[in-house]
Amino acid sequence: MQTMEQSSTEKRIDDLNDRMAEAFGNVHRQIDNLNVQTTERFQRVEKEMAEGFKRVDRKFEEVNVRMTEGFKRVDGDIRELRGEIKDLRSETSERFDAMHRTMMRGFFALGGITVTLFLALAGLQGF
Repeated sequence: MQTMEQSSTEKRIDDLNDRMAEAFGNVHRQIDNLNVQTTERFQRVEKEMAEGFKRVDRKFEEVNVRMTEGFKRVDGDIRELRGEIKDLRSETSERFDAMHRTMMRGFFALGGITVTLFLALAGLQGF
């Protein structure tokens, strides 16, 4: 009887081993399937990210072109303003020079008139 029990136990253990091997095989297949699915998803995400980076790079290039054009316009405007300021300075300088000449002539004329009046008054007192 012991032999029969032993053979029955061994059969049950063998059966249990077979079922466990089959279950672990199923688990391995599921894990392999998940690995394949995960890899595919990561590849899709990687492709989408690469496309997104390309779009961002194009936008940066567009911004760079617009900024370069804008700076060129600003540089041109600054050069134009510098020329206008230079013209205004020379015009203002000419006006101040003309005003200075006019004032000097007026002061000399007033000085001459004052001297003439003093001399006339001194001459009148002498008579």
